[in-house]
Amino acid sequence: MSGDNTNSFIKSLSLHVANINRLLYNTKSDVLANYICSDPTGITIVTNKVSQQSDMSIIDNYVKNSNNINSLQVDKLRLPKSKSYLKIIGIPFFPHVNSQDRLTLNDIETILKQNHIFDNISLASKPRVIKVSPKSDMSIVWLDIWDIQSGSNAKMLINRCFNIGNYIVTIRGANMNSGILQCKNCWKWGHATFLCRIQGAKCVKCNGLHKSEHHQEFGWCCKANTKINPPRLEIKKREPCPHSFKCPNCRGDHQADSNQCLFWCHRFNRKLL
Repeated sequence: MSGDNTNSFIKSLSLHVANINRLLYNTKSDVLANYICSDPTGITIVTNKVSQQSDMSIIDNYVKNSNNINSLQVDKLRLPKSKSYLKIIGIPFFPHVNSQDRLTLNDIETILKQNHIFDNISLASKPRVIKVSPKSDMSIVWLDIWDIQSGSNAKMLINRCFNIGNYIVTIRGANMNSGILQCKNCWKWGHATFLCRIQGAKCVKCNGLHKSEHHQEFGWCCKANTKINPPRLEIKKREPCPHSFKCPNCRGDHQADSNQCLFWCHRFNRKLL
C-alpha cells in the first residue's frame, strides 16, 4: 500500500476494525480483527486466528473499496510468512548410475523443479544433503520452505511420495535444525560461546590468546622480527594483516570462521564431526 493510502486508512482505525468484523460476522466466519497497525511497509490487520482465503478476500475487498483509497496502489493481501522444516528420505547419496558422483544441490534443484508437488513451494534457504551415516549410501535432504502460520504448505507435502529414478522417496516433517554451534570464543565446534571453558579468548585468525580485534597488537605475525630470514617487518596499525594461517579445526588454509572450512560445510551432520 502506498504512503498516501496508508495515511488515509489509519485516520479511522477503530471504525475499520468494526466494519471488517461486521462483514466477517455476516459470512458466519469465526475470524475477528483485533486491531490494525501501520509501519513503513504498509498496514497490518491482526486477527484472533489464522484467516482463511475467504476471510482474506472479504478484508481485501473492504480495504480497496474504502473511502479515499486508490485500489490500484493496494498490494494483494497476504498472510505473514513463517518457515516450515521438511526432510526427504530414501534418496541415494550416489544417484547416478555407474558413477560415484555424489548428490549435489543442482541435483536437488532439478528434482524439485521436475515434481509438480513443489510447484507453489518457495525455498527459504538452500537444501542440505547429509549422508544417513558415514558408511551409508543413502542420504537425507533437508528443506526449509516459506509457509504461513498454519503450516498449510508443509501439511500439503508431509507424507507425500514421489519417484527419483527407480527409487520412491518420502517427505517427512522435521524440527528446526540450526546446525552444530561454533564457539565465538575459542572457535571450536560443538558448544555455545557462553559454555566455553577456556580462560580468555582466542584469535579467529592466528588462534593466539587474544581477541580477534586485537590481532595486530598482539599477533606474532604482525610484529617485527629481524632474527629470521627473511626478516619480518612490522605491520602498521589499521592495515589489514597480509598473512595466511591454518584453520585450528580442519587445518585448511583459512581462518577459523571461514565457510570454506570442512567443519562449516558439515555443520548439520553431527556424525561426521
